[in-house]
Amino acid sequence: MKNTLLIALAIIFLLLGFNAYNSAKPTSKSPIYREVKKYSPYYLDKRFGGLEILSREDKEFKEKPDNMEVFHRLEALEKEWGRNHLKVENGNLVIFDKNGTIATIPIKSKRDREFLKSFYGV
Repeated sequence: MKNTLLIALAIIFLLLGFNAYNSAKPTSKSPIYREVKKYSPYYLDKRFGGLEILSREDKEFKEKPDNMEVFHRLEALEKEWGRNHLKVENGNLVIFDKNGTIATIPIKSKRDREFLKSFYGV
């Protein structure tokens, strides 16, 4: 009886650990993400207590999420930015800001297009 109880507890903790690991992983990215990331205003900055999220556009913007949430929060900010500043036209991704078009990136593969739709919603 003790053996089965110990094995059951070990399996439960193993499953809980696996679930925590999967929920902490950031979303997998497509190759086009690297190109878009160059124009995103948000970036990570190292600080003594961990990482903080800063903005290139707004010098007053500073978020200090805990280390478990920092990458999820950065993804959420990038998704919000992408919904407002990205558009797909004629097989190209157009990146724009308040002043107009900044860059045009060709969408090279179906995987890139699906990523843009699922991650940024464009």
